[in-house]
Amino acid sequence: MAREHYSELLALIEVAQECSFTRAATNLGMSQSMLSHTIREMEARLGVRLLTRTTRSVSVTEAGERLLKVVTPRMKDIASELRSVAESGTEPSGTLRFTATDHAIDTLLWPKLAKILPAYPEIKVELSVDYAFSDIVQGRYDFGVRLAEELGKDVAAVRIGPDVKFMIVAAPSYLERNTEPSQPQQLLDHDCINLRLSTRGNLCTWQLKRGQREMDVEVGGKMVFNGFYQLVNAAVSGFGLAYVPQDLAKRYIEAGQLLPVLKPWWRKFPGYHLFYARQRETSRAMQVMIEALRAKR
Repeated sequence: MAREHYSELLALIEVAQECSFTRAATNLGMSQSMLSHTIREMEARLGVRLLTRTTRSVSVTEAGERLLKVVTPRMKDIASELRSVAESGTEPSGTLRFTATDHAIDTLLWPKLAKILPAYPEIKVELSVDYAFSDIVQGRYDFGVRLAEELGKDVAAVRIGPDVKFMIVAAPSYLERNTEPSQPQQLLDHDCINLRLSTRGNLCTWQLKRGQREMDVEVGGKMVFNGFYQLVNAAVSGFGLAYVPQDLAKRYIEAGQLLPVLKPWWRKFPGYHLFYARQRETSRAMQVMIEALRAKR
């Protein structure tokens, strides 16, 4: 195969993955016009159209799909082998990108990374706060951090933290104005501070459990946020009941700024997991991070 044909294949794979000539050109470090010319030359030489272009989108034709199905895994194997050779005999290096909620970063991920990173001076990290459950492949992240029940089926994951208990809390000032609920159904009569994730149209339900009885309650209220810290702050200010991780509310309870509500119904969830694309070949830096972050039993 001629040398330029490898470049054409890499260009086709990038455009197909991004569904955009603009983003693909940026990733490849070339101009959009040069990228379009490369794809057109490839199509002319093969005598088939590989991509369908409109003013708004780019899609892969049947012939393009057939070619990519064969070529993409082989190109990944080549890239993986090149990376392994480059890394052999050297310190783990490179930039690792993480996506996680601020709660996971502040309470678990960063405290661990702060201890790990000094031992690996060639590893750099980028932490992105995200409640949207972003696709780590499309977002070009190496890792994501989520609770176990939020993990997809197409990822590999290792547990990095203990179980997380969610609790209901309210400020003393709010409970002075309103009768404290004694049953989950009574939450419907209260102002509840809600969480909405950008990838989900509906408000997050409050998942409660007492013994073997489980209940998901769709509560209402005047305030909605997309982060746990804002929920806690609004609850401390007396705006209503909040459903938050226990470790976030603990210091406010100890200070008397928040009071526990419906304690028998608080629910514990399997803890945070570090996850990554199952099909992806992991670099030495990724392998080091996986083992270092793995929860010790």
